Amino acid sequence: MHRSTTWIATLAVLATWPLAWSDVALRALWPPVVALAVILATRHALAGLLTGAFCGAVILSGGDPWQAWLALWAEHLAPNLGSSWKTGAIAFTLVLGGFAAVLDVGGGFRTLLTRFTAGGGDASRRFQAAAASLGLLCFFDGLANSMMVGRVGRRLADRCGTSRVKLAYIVDSTSSAVACVAVVSTWIAFQLSMIEEAFALAGRDVNPYAVFLRSLPYNFHCWFTLVLLFVSIRFRWNPGPMGDFEEKARAGGGKEDGEVAGGPAASALVPLGVLLAVFFSGFYVLGTDGPLVPVTRAKIVAAFGSDAGPLVMVLAGVVASLVAAALFPGPATRRPAAAGRAFVGGAAAMLGPVIILVAAWMLGSTIGALGTAELLARAAAAAGTSALVPLLVFLTGAVVSFATGTSWGTMGILFPLAVPAAAGAVAGADPGFQNTFLHVTVAAVFSGAVFGDHCSPFSDTTIVSSISCGVEPHDHVRTQIPFALIAAAVASVVGFVPAGFGVPAAVSLVAGAVVLLLLPKVRRPA
Repeated sequence: MHRSTTWIATLAVLATWPLAWSDVALRALWPPVVALAVILATRHALAGLLTGAFCGAVILSGGDPWQAWLALWAEHLAPNLGSSWKTGAIAFTLVLGGFAAVLDVGGGFRTLLTRFTAGGGDASRRFQAAAASLGLLCFFDGLANSMMVGRVGRRLADRCGTSRVKLAYIVDSTSSAVACVAVVSTWIAFQLSMIEEAFALAGRDVNPYAVFLRSLPYNFHCWFTLVLLFVSIRFRWNPGPMGDFEEKARAGGGKEDGEVAGGPAASALVPLGVLLAVFFSGFYVLGTDGPLVPVTRAKIVAAFGSDAGPLVMVLAGVVASLVAAALFPGPATRRPAAAGRAFVGGAAAMLGPVIILVAAWMLGSTIGALGTAELLARAAAAAGTSALVPLLVFLTGAVVSFATGTSWGTMGILFPLAVPAAAGAVAGADPGFQNTFLHVTVAAVFSGAVFGDHCSPFSDTTIVSSISCGVEPHDHVRTQIPFALIAAAVASVVGFVPAGFGVPAAVSLVAGAVVLLLLPKVRRPA
């Protein structure tokens, strides 16, 4: 850890001691405040989450740092590892990271992009649609998407008259936004563990996968980001500085910059098909009580609401990885070793996110022990503005994620606070409305976290997208922010405000899509 980060964390811990002997409400709010402050000061999500968790343990131990240190591991980490969803989250994240690396090194996606781009018509628009399609196909990991599509697409972008900053926008828009709503991705394990933790703090026992699926229609910022991407490509609508870059690229298009080598397309498509097939069939087979036939909607819903999720996710990742290794291009004698090296490297790259996940669990545990959730729930109920809670959660998440550049860190801070607060805000309402309201709040956390991951200059996704496409991060950020702000504005006004009053998600999704489709009529496309 960097020396300045160590000093900032130490000062935060020292400032915690007076609170260990006080009875003020600040005790309960102090750990998440410290976590956010350290992340803002250091741009280091792990340092912030661990510091916040330790400060909470210090308060709970009455100011004894040694007892706080012991309790942090024995009381706030070990119990989390007893949850099958959380241990499954660790295993699945590592396995899918290795799987993504095998597909990347195999080169199948390079071949697919080249094939998608071939044909007549508008070369620039055809290339942009192909890059977006490939981004949607790489649904399983945001960073892998950014690296693969950007790296193989930048040469084709030059030849087709598309600016590299436009490619970076396409890559970034189909990375975190897609991974956040994908039912199988390196994000899903983290998301499910945070959902389970947050609902437990709210005093509710739920199946996290069922909650995730029900929150999907309300993840307005992610959906509107994808709709806006379609509008930009289809109508050549490029607000802000993007328009100038695109005009220059079209004027200087058609450059030859070498060929893009790739591997067999089947080496990417078949493993992806296997991943989805094993995932869905595994849920149904392992999660269904009684006979498997006939297949009914009730059985499918019950299967996805079962506790088979951790085993199914890991099983799907392992089987798909084995298939990807079997189809890995190259001589048969070298294939296992090459695929194995790629898998190990990809899994190792996910160790950092896994440690952040564990630190988020520890922070959530100390927050729960301090009664932070109950404090916020009472405050939300007393405020009388329950309908605006989803909007406030989204805006808070957007600010935090943009300022810190970490989507997972934002979720780790917000989930233990937002869900209990939302539960308290609608405590006396109809049970059906309560459940829907909590699903909207879950989606608001996701949307807010993705906003910063999509456009913050400190976000790893933003930086990787710009570097892989061969553009300066500054240019990528300034050309992408107008798109992100438009999607966020529509998500706020057309999405989260009506959803807080009980308007169905379908109404907001259709209305938001119509608004975005009309934007090129308001401003001349570039």
